[in-house]
Parts: sequence; C-alpha cells; structure tokens
Amino acid sequence: MKILVCVTSVPDTTTKITFTDNNTKLNKAGVTFITGPYDDYALARAVELKEKTGATITVLNVGEADSEPVIRKCLAIGADDAIRVNAEPTDAYFVAEQIAAIAKENKYDLILMGRESIDYNGGQVHGIVGEMLGIPSISPVMLLDLDGDTAKITREIEGGKESLEAKLPLVLGCQEPIAEWKIPNMRGIMTARTKPLKVVEPTATDKLSAVASYELPAPRGAVKMIPADAAETLIQLLHTEAKVI
Repeated sequence: MKILVCVTSVPDTTTKITFTDNNTKLNKAGVTFITGPYDDYALARAVELKEKTGATITVLNVGEADSEPVIRKCLAIGADDAIRVNAEPTDAYFVAEQIAAIAKENKYDLILMGRESIDYNGGQVHGIVGEMLGIPSISPVMLLDLDGDTAKITREIEGGKESLEAKLPLVLGCQEPIAEWKIPNMRGIMTARTKPLKVVEPTATDKLSAVASYELPAPRGAVKMIPADAAETLIQLLHTEAKVI
C-alpha cells in the first residue's frame, strides 16, 4: 500500500502576524513555521497504518525551500520519502492541482491531509483533489481503519457523527481524534537526514485568484466591568454600545 500525506508549512499559532508589499504578502521575518496541526493528525494515522500493514508513506508539500525543515520533521516521525513542489502555495486550486499531478504519476492508494490548513482555513484542497482524480473525498475524518481495500471511516457532521465505508483509492481530510500527534525521537531525526527529498517544479496552471490585501483584526477595545447586580446597565450597554441586542 502507498500512502501520500500532504502537509502544509504554516506560522506557529503564537506568531505575531505582519504584512509586507502593501499588505499583500505575509512578512516571514522572524516567523517560526510548523506542520499544520491537522496535517500532523493525518501523518500520525499514516504511521500507525504503516506499522500495521507495511505501507510506505510519502510526504508531499507545495512550498518553497524554507518549508524543508517541516518536511524533514515529517520524515523523522516516520515517512519514508518526501516530495516538495517548488512553488509558493498561492491558493487552494493551485495546491490541489500540484497534488493531483503527483498522485496521478505515482498511483497512491490513500491520500491523507488535514481537514484544513490553519493559515487560510479554507478546507477546500481535499475536495478539489478528489474531483481532479475522480475518486471519493471525505472530510472531516475522525476515525479511520482499513479492511483490505475498504476504508472504515467516522466523520463529524452537524449535530453528530457519521460512519461509512469507501473503497480505495480515496482522499481524506483528517482531524482529531484520528490519532495522537507523534514526536520524533533522536533515531528518527538522524535517519531523516538521509531519507529522499525530491524537489520538482510545479505543473503549469491558470492563475484563478490573487490577494488584493490582508488586514489585521481590529484591536480589542477597553473592558468595562459591570457589577453583578447591575443587570439593567449591562443590557443597556449591550444594546447601545456593543449593539449585539
């Protein structure tokens, strides 16, 4: 079995975000990048499946050279090899097209990724990849087991959970509690240095979107403390100042 795990390189959740080029690009200066947390869940479950079935795991990232430390960490956790598409991940369609091109060439049985990245939180890539490959795409997946060429899946739906089965190959967008995050050990870190990391150029694609500008959320305003016995004052302020009622 061949498993492809697609990972994103995203700013650490504690990063203070700023922008450059007239607010059209992220300022990467001083930013620490990490594997997307939902992608970490996907990779952790892939490693567990590898231990059970003897599958091979390839990690795929669409990104520039500064994403390679993130890729090496994935190799240290248990992936066998990696591919980096040498391009800035400009939008979901572009990223999906690169993933689909790699998948068509290598014929993976299972394609795992996070349900969404935590930079744009679009949650679109897995669905687009499935459509491009003509195979099922399911998200957000909370539980995954394999029985031969059948995947047994539990996913989150509004107000509950849904259990279903699907034949391989397929694309899954993963979230907790599909697996527990794995921390690379020293042996994994050492072996990751010699595992193959192939860099390929992106496939040509039409540019369908562009960033007009980014802006930061409005700063938090001053806090007013209202005594617990002043319910009328609180209601008045919620109506006249906060305008939420």
